[in-house]
Amino acid sequence: MSKERKKYTPAEKAKIALEAIKGQETLAQISSKYGAHATQINAWKKQLLAALPDAFSDKQRQERQNHSTELAELYEKIGRLKVENDFFKKKLEIFQ
Repeated sequence: MSKERKKYTPAEKAKIALEAIKGQETLAQISSKYGAHATQINAWKKQLLAALPDAFSDKQRQERQNHSTELAELYEKIGRLKVENDFFKKKLEIFQ
């Protein structure tokens, strides 16, 4: 019988990858400690190292700000369309 696959949360992956980056324990020790394969730990480590520069950039803040602006514009447009729709419904009632 095969064992059920263990699923790691993003926080667990980050913790394991950070331990691998620190280098205080060998990859084999980290692997046995968390039950993850060494290849997988290396992949998480590379992924973490690739994402680190973005943690200190304004890119995420700009994306959130753009998203907020776009969301506000869409709500405004929905409001205008609703007012127009109500107006046309009233005008249609006059002709019936």
